[in-house]
Amino acid sequence: MSEVEVSRDGAVQTITLNRPDVMNAFNRALHAALREALREARDPEVRAVVITGAGRGFCAGQDLTEFAGDLDVGDALRATYHPNVLAIRALEKPVIAAVNGACAGLSLACACDIRIASDAAFFVPGFIGIGLVPDSGGTYFIHRLLGASRAFEWMSSNRRLTAAEAHAWGIVSEIVEMDAFAARTAELAATYAAAPTKAIGMTKRLFDHADTATLEQQLEMEAQLQAAATKTNDFREGVAAFGEKRPPSFSGS
Repeated sequence: MSEVEVSRDGAVQTITLNRPDVMNAFNRALHAALREALREARDPEVRAVVITGAGRGFCAGQDLTEFAGDLDVGDALRATYHPNVLAIRALEKPVIAAVNGACAGLSLACACDIRIASDAAFFVPGFIGIGLVPDSGGTYFIHRLLGASRAFEWMSSNRRLTAAEAHAWGIVSEIVEMDAFAARTAELAATYAAAPTKAIGMTKRLFDHADTATLEQQLEMEAQLQAAATKTNDFREGVAAFGEKRPPSFSGS
C-alpha cells in the first residue's frame, strides 16, 4: 500500500495521505511520498491541488514512534516537514486542504491556500499536550490566520476546536456535511482549476510577500506581477470575454 495516493481528474490533482490505520500520521515514508506527489503537481497541466486524508482522519501529525532514541528532531524536521511545507508554498496554483476528519497536522493544513472541513472534522494543536512547541510552520501560518493573541492562546491551551469553531475563527472557509464532502471538494477544486492559474499563482506570491514587505516594496511587486499578468493568454481571454459579454474560457497560460 502506498503512503500517498495520487489521482488526476482533468486539471485537478488529489493527494490523499494513506495511512488510515494511524490516522495518516507522518513517518519518513509518508513524507517522501508526499514530496514526490508535490513534485508531480508542478506539471503545468495541473491547475489545482487537493490534499486530504484516507479514512476517518486528515492527519494525526507526527508518528511519535519515529521520534525516539537519539534522533536529532531538528534535523528530522529540516529533512522531512520543511521541504514539503516549502513545496506547497512554491506551487504557483491553489492548494486546497480538504479536512475530512481529525486534524492534528495543523501545519500541513494551514500551509495550504484554502481549507474546507467536513462536519466530522476537528482540530487539535497537540504540541503542548506532550510538552512540545508548534513546528513545521505552525507558528507562522496560524499567526497569520488568527493573529498573535488568539494563535498563542490556542496553541498553548491545547484546546480542541470543532469544525464550527474553526469556521468561526476563520481557519476554514466552509463546512460541508460528510455525505456531500467529496462532491463539494471536487466542485471547489474544479472551479479553481478553471480559473486563470497564472494570476492565482502570482496572487499567492503577493500575499506571501505582504507580511514582511513595506508598502513601497509591496506596491513595486504588485506592479511587476501585474505587468507579467497582462502578458498571459488568460488576460487576453478575460478582456475578450468581457467585451463580448460571455463567460471566459481560461487555459491557465
